[in-house]
Amino acid sequence: MRFAAYEHQHRHRVAVVEDDGTLLPLPGVTSLTALLAETGGLPGLLAAGAAALDVPPGPHVSGVRLLPPLRPASIRDFVTFEEHVEGVRRSVDGAAGVPGQWYAAPTFYFTNPHAVYGPHDDVPVPPGSAAFDFELEVAAVIGREGRDLTPERARDHIAGYTVLNDWSARDLQSAEMRVGLGPCKGKDTATTLGPYLVTADELEPYRDEEGFLRLALTAEVNGEIVGEDLLSHMSWTFEEMTAYASRGTRVVPGDVLGSGTCGNGGCLAELWGRRGEQIPPPLRPGDTVTLTVEGLGTLSSTVVPGADPVPLPAGRRRERKRP
Repeated sequence: MRFAAYEHQHRHRVAVVEDDGTLLPLPGVTSLTALLAETGGLPGLLAAGAAALDVPPGPHVSGVRLLPPLRPASIRDFVTFEEHVEGVRRSVDGAAGVPGQWYAAPTFYFTNPHAVYGPHDDVPVPPGSAAFDFELEVAAVIGREGRDLTPERARDHIAGYTVLNDWSARDLQSAEMRVGLGPCKGKDTATTLGPYLVTADELEPYRDEEGFLRLALTAEVNGEIVGEDLLSHMSWTFEEMTAYASRGTRVVPGDVLGSGTCGNGGCLAELWGRRGEQIPPPLRPGDTVTLTVEGLGTLSSTVVPGADPVPLPAGRRRERKRP
């Protein structure tokens, strides 16, 4: 099943999306995150969706504003594509190759769950950035709580998948990560999710013998293809990522786990690193980024001007008086 969150006639609703784009609203449901928590994961979500098949149809998807399919409880963004690491490390850090430690575990960072945009929303340039970039990813959505999971058990905790665009201010990211923390303002202005939450069972036909989902990924800027890859080029499966995320802590309904950016042009910075120059150029207001994932759908976002940065002083060198 495919689930959408949408706004229509000033009301927020959640619906099952039929093949022809007709929306079947779930009675009384306004939050997919809450529904996941209440129904206990994928089986409950499918049962709620099946009940919606008996209600009168709602509007067509073309006649509503699609919202992010859920409001995440948290967003962990992994980095699981070796080719992406090679290219972006050269572009952002000026270093070659892949760090040996990268192979030890599926590394992630937490990004901002309060800056999530819908699949067709305009996205502003982060304040002060002149090197704005997109990142084509797929995200798993956790459906029920778990802790210290094995990869085998983790599969039952994944409710579904959606497309994720991890918007990135590369100049801000490069500067702030020299401190040894981050990324922070290089990443937290916007994350786009959508267009739908596609339940995990729908993607089983794409699973290969190693457990990876073989989905075609395409990135376009202003109608020109700049990147193409396969999701199965990940170095860890979503079940392995979920197990790692749950190590020593909890994953809960509504948690989002991004795959990390695909290779072969899944973002501009990878291409900059390989080519030694900013070609294609950084995103500017008026540019439209279109990301398509087989079986999941398409995000299409237009970049718009952002706010000017609010000035702050440089850090003070303080005289260190001790009591």
